[in-house]
Amino acid sequence: MQHLGAQLRRVEPGLVEIWLPYSDKVTQQQDGFHGGAMGAVADIAGGYAGLTIAPEGMEVVTAEYKINFLGSYQGGALRAIGRVVKPGKRLIVCTAEVTHVDDHGKEGPCALMQQTLVPVPKTY
Repeated sequence: MQHLGAQLRRVEPGLVEIWLPYSDKVTQQQDGFHGGAMGAVADIAGGYAGLTIAPEGMEVVTAEYKINFLGSYQGGALRAIGRVVKPGKRLIVCTAEVTHVDDHGKEGPCALMQQTLVPVPKTY
């Protein structure tokens, strides 16, 4: 998250919001947000949402995710909101909605993701 410049903005049980500002670290050859950056911020938001409801002493890892890219934008920031859909002891299913927010607050759809997380023991 630090390398990309992502910012944790909101944490609630089963919900996390991450913002990713536009920069040359997260763009593709046409200067729009790269799909890999959209996927990363979606994975992070969903993963952290799952972590908020993970059993005591556990972390989560992503087993798989599926993403639909809906649009690419320049400038502004991406906002990813991750939500837990189905908590579980062995699997946690989450979604993330990624939207673009321009410098004037106008929003547009970027990506939708569904993800499966696996709780694993914390390692110190």
